[in-house]
Parts: sequence; structure tokens; C-alpha cells
Amino acid sequence: MIGVLIFPDFQLLDAAGPISVFEIAQRISGQLPAVRTLAVTPGAVRSSSGVEMFARGIGSSRAIATLIVSGGPGVRAAARCDKTLDFVRASEQRGVRIASVCSGAYILAEAGILDGRRATTHWQRTQHFLKTYPKVKLEPDRIFVRDGNIWSSAGITAGIDLSLAMAAEDFGDEGARKTARQLVLHERRAGGQSQFSSLLELKAPAGRFAPLLSWAREHLDTPLTVDDMAERAGMSSRHFTRAFIAETGTTPSKAVERLRIEAARQRVQSSSEAIERVAQSTGFRDPERMRRAFIRAFGQPPQSLRRAARAG
Repeated sequence: MIGVLIFPDFQLLDAAGPISVFEIAQRISGQLPAVRTLAVTPGAVRSSSGVEMFARGIGSSRAIATLIVSGGPGVRAAARCDKTLDFVRASEQRGVRIASVCSGAYILAEAGILDGRRATTHWQRTQHFLKTYPKVKLEPDRIFVRDGNIWSSAGITAGIDLSLAMAAEDFGDEGARKTARQLVLHERRAGGQSQFSSLLELKAPAGRFAPLLSWAREHLDTPLTVDDMAERAGMSSRHFTRAFIAETGTTPSKAVERLRIEAARQRVQSSSEAIERVAQSTGFRDPERMRRAFIRAFGQPPQSLRRAARAG
């Protein structure tokens, strides 16, 4: 049985996406759909869109083997609700597989079940989450993260990717592939793929390191080491690295790689320039190194992106 925890002002797709994945996966496997929505107060629960879902009370959850916690504007109030937190803790103690979608990670973190664990959440919440829950090993680049029996995912549609990965665990890879096809998804994205929006965030940086990132974008063909960037920022390397992570939620090296990936992607998709030349001019140097970076960021190599762009 799959349980989806909702609350007033939850994000509708955070719940509806996983519900649809498991409904289809269960039907494909020959099972009757076994998914229910849960809430502290049973009855109609209004989402942030105004659309309501009917939920059973959390007291009817003993048969739940997987609990998915949705996110949305109401997550902060939900994370302050003792009944919600006690329910999540009790589920974890019973060995229930628990997952969060988007900002639902705040509820898991507030319940303490993410302490010392790897997790992710929506890229826009990275800085606040890091400051609020320093014991969590946040991986802001990831679409979804699994740490033992606890899963977490990035913003909204990443909950579908997380659910498909869970479905693969429950029903096998072929069942997950058939489910993805039924959902008319181009492909099932791996959890290690970067949140593409976090790449876009660095295209128009703000804050104290905005000038530095703009300068780095103009010098991608140079090494751009941490020492180089620290010197440009007028800081020691150690202080620079700590300040940069606190400001941006990522390391200087990861930020430079994002800038290189985005610059390379644009050239790969909009020109016939040799892949080797693109790798050289954007600072990757080695085409294989660029290929691995593209797979991490987009789930496919440069040549595949180029073919898709031309087909489009």
C-alpha cells in the first residue's frame, strides 16, 4: 500500500504525480491500485491551486509500506504540526519506505529522520535548507536521492522520477519502463542527473559573487581553479570556498562545471562545431570529460542532444 501525505496548501502535482505512477505500475503488474491519500485531519484537503483531494486520517495507515510526503506552500505549517512529525517518525521506526517530493523534505528534516543522511530538495530552497538543517547532507544538484530507506526528490516533476525509481524497485525495470511509456515520458531520468534549473540559476547570478561568476563565464577556456577564483574575489582559498558554498549552495568547482556545461550545451545544439572543439573551448579539454558531465547534467551525451536539437 502506498500512502501520500497531504496537508492544506499542498502542491497538487507533488501528490498526483506519484499517485499516477504507482496506479499505472500496479495495473501493469496485474495488481489492483493500492494508493491512498492521508492527512492529519481526514476529509477534503485544499491544495495550493484550490483543487481538493479527499484524504483518510493518518490513523488508518498501518497497512502503508511506502509513505510519500508532498510539498507546497503549506509545508512550513505542516512541519510545525506535532501530529504530522510524530506520524513520520513512527512510520520510519516501523521500517516504512519514506520519500519526500520537493519541499516535503522540510517535514522529514524537521522530524529528524534526515539527520546524517543524504537528501535533496528544490534548488530554490537550497540556501535556506542548508542553514536550517545543517545535519542533513544536502545534495542540491540531484533530481532525487536515496539514502537507505529514505528517499527525497527535487521540485515537483522530479517526484515522478523518484516514483518511477521506486516502481523499478517494486516491479522491475521493465515495469518502470512500461509505466514511463504509459505516462508518455521521453525517458526515466536517473537520480544522479542534475537539476537543470540549478544550471539556469547561474546564467543570471545575484549576490556577492555575481561579478565573479560573470567573469568566470567569460574565461571558461582557462583552468579557473579555486585558487584563481579566490584570488579574483580577494579572499583566501579556504575562506572563499566556505563563503561561496554558503552563498550559492554549491562548491566553486561545481559552479564552474555548470557554467561550462551550459556554454557547451548551447554550442552543441546550435552549431555543427566538432565536439572536440567545443570541449576544448569551454574548458573541458577532454571530450570524454565533457561527455560524462553532460550525462550527469542531462542524462545523455552531447551527440544525443545535438541529434535531438536537429530533429526538433
